[in-house]
Amino acid sequence: MIRNYFKIAWRNLLKNISYSVINIGGLAVGMAVALLIGLWIYDELSFDRYHKNHGRIAQVMQHVSFDVEKATYDVTPIPLAEEIRSKYPDFKSVSLSKRQGFILSSGDKKLAKTGNSVEPDFIEMMSLSMLEGSGAGLNDVNSIMISKSLSEAFFGSGNPLNQMIKVDNKLTVKVTGVYEDFRANSSFKEVFFLTPWDFAVAKDDWIKNSLIEWDNNSFQIYAQIKDGADFDKVSAKIKDARMTRDNPPGYKPEFFLQPMDRWHLYSDFKNGVNIGGLIQFVWLFGIIGVFVLLLACINFMNLSTARSEKRAKEIGIRKAVGSLRTQLIGQFLSESLLVAVLAFVISLFLAALALPFFNEVADKQMSILWTNPWFWLAGIAFSLATGLIAGSYPALYLSSFQPLKVLKGKFSVGRFAAIPRKTLVVMQFTVSVTLIIGTIIVFRQIQHVKNRPIGYSRDGLIEIKMNTPELFGHYEALRNELKNTGAVKEMSESSGAVTAQDGGTTDISWEGKSPEAHPLVMSNSVTHDYGNTIGWQLKDGRDFSRSFSTDTSSMILNEAAVKLMGFKKPVDSFVKASGKQYKVVGVIRDIIKENPFSPVNPSFFVLNYKNTSMINIKLAPNLSANEALAKVENVFKKYNPGSPFTYNFADEEYAKKFGTEERIGKLTTFFAILAVFISCLGLFGLASFVAEQRTKEIGIRKVLGASVANLWQMLSMDFVSLVVVSCLISIPLAWYFMNGWLEKYKYHTEISWWIFAATGAGALTITLLTVSYQAIRAALMNPVKSLRSE
Repeated sequence: MIRNYFKIAWRNLLKNISYSVINIGGLAVGMAVALLIGLWIYDELSFDRYHKNHGRIAQVMQHVSFDVEKATYDVTPIPLAEEIRSKYPDFKSVSLSKRQGFILSSGDKKLAKTGNSVEPDFIEMMSLSMLEGSGAGLNDVNSIMISKSLSEAFFGSGNPLNQMIKVDNKLTVKVTGVYEDFRANSSFKEVFFLTPWDFAVAKDDWIKNSLIEWDNNSFQIYAQIKDGADFDKVSAKIKDARMTRDNPPGYKPEFFLQPMDRWHLYSDFKNGVNIGGLIQFVWLFGIIGVFVLLLACINFMNLSTARSEKRAKEIGIRKAVGSLRTQLIGQFLSESLLVAVLAFVISLFLAALALPFFNEVADKQMSILWTNPWFWLAGIAFSLATGLIAGSYPALYLSSFQPLKVLKGKFSVGRFAAIPRKTLVVMQFTVSVTLIIGTIIVFRQIQHVKNRPIGYSRDGLIEIKMNTPELFGHYEALRNELKNTGAVKEMSESSGAVTAQDGGTTDISWEGKSPEAHPLVMSNSVTHDYGNTIGWQLKDGRDFSRSFSTDTSSMILNEAAVKLMGFKKPVDSFVKASGKQYKVVGVIRDIIKENPFSPVNPSFFVLNYKNTSMINIKLAPNLSANEALAKVENVFKKYNPGSPFTYNFADEEYAKKFGTEERIGKLTTFFAILAVFISCLGLFGLASFVAEQRTKEIGIRKVLGASVANLWQMLSMDFVSLVVVSCLISIPLAWYFMNGWLEKYKYHTEISWWIFAATGAGALTITLLTVSYQAIRAALMNPVKSLRSE
């Protein structure tokens, strides 16, 4: 019986090849979209979970009260590690960590790479897969463990153990181990080497001076709790580890454990409470995947029920010879299951074809899990579920026909039979139009923030990290040589990149400050010429100048700092920071150094040539970038011959701040286009069927004098009215959801009326283009042919 069901189903597919192509093609595209989204969701949900101990690992973080609201940071003081290691028995292992970038060299090969300085427990905690050597290698202060990719880059297929690598052209370390690279969906994917914690202490006096400093929050602490211990209970125990010591700080740190399983998807905090993070996009794309698949299922439902009259006699004869309704339902479900299986096979091919493009857009390294049995089980279940969803309504509808009416020729689907189909078409275009409106608003928000004044000029601005000691102590000589090349307009140094904020202080006071207030004010050390290099915009007062020897005790504030301090006349006011008194000599417009979607933090700038780590260069506009960089490189090779010349363009670094939003926008656009395509595919099939169904009516109307334009209008208006209804539903829906999304950003665009008007007009245009082919084709048909049988 079941074999017979599928045999008839196959014959029906071949008999109606055009509708079969639309059904199978639409379902295949919908299933391919669902498959790609499923792979993306799987990759997101499995982030960091390949670590053997992921359910027991956490990072120590802290909430701090700088002002009215609590802020959350993933950096902590060094002494906290020993505190929790020695006083709290719930911890199995603890490791300090500091992410650092070094210039590594071996022979004539030099590479700039990032890695972590860690304690020995880190290796076992993160269950590193050691290919050569062992974790014990980090017990030697002058050792280094490297990733497989870095080993191949330096030593090819040779044995890397006991090979020597030079760090920053200064210290030599021995390779004591090689580990498998961290996976792409790991928080440590950019860690290409590991050095002992003691190496970082010996190399950097600043870290050495922070060993007993409880208020230097610049380091990461990773910990593994014992089996049976609970993250929340352990967090409660360590919460006041700083406040119970002598001289508790005014910012009142509260330490807690953030489990590894929540690092990636639950990283957003507001006022000390976790409010989610990237998990919102997992839900968003999951919902989009369901809806896109539903659109494809609607196509199948519509075309199956629309062709009901074609199969009415078949159903009547089957019932007359004894077929039960359950058997007919089984027959129609077998047809939908066959379509679903064929569509799934095609969807695998489409997904494999689209995956490289999808990976590039999503910034992923995903692959179809061909060898995973769970993938195939999920695929089979997916196909069955799709077939049942798509075929359920047609099966119930078609099997309900009365054989007596059908065989007497009195059967008619009735005037209300098309209502369910029209409802489903409205649903299709409601989803599609909502997605299009959402996509437009996402890109408008990104563009709105990109157009936000940033307070400096990114054009021709490059940043060079001072990785090696050879670059320190030569400011004036280096600046003069660079300017003499004609390739550099100006040069300066600073404590950090212009596109990032390294740190701040709560040890700051001014006249009129409330004793209860402990705001965090971002601090920046710079040299003379910094303002001219980045092109900051003075609002009041003056820039730092060599004409004033007192400028070593001068300060420049940004607008946010002036607002915080309540200065009516900020110039010549005094501010005390980190125990030193400064005189305010200038006010600059706010510079966006951090999240461009958020307000600018209060910041100050002071002259400090001893606390710089970044060289900023403004390239001359009269030379091409390649020509200018070649001349700059020659100067740097003179001062630092042992290291490769590496730099970053400020505009490229700033553009990275929009990475997440732009990826989401591109993915949403991709899915919205496919949703519209699937909807139009179904509309094309329905238009074709309606034109076929009304062939005789069209012939009579032509004989009576109807023009092609009249007939085109008649056939098109039904579909246009459905799309108009869809727009009326989708516009308020899109406004509600997107307005809520925009409210999450303190700096956001407004939703303009033209977005809805343009989307509605676009939907109507696409609809007319889709149905016009069939409508005009039917209108041009010779009425003699359509009326011949009459």
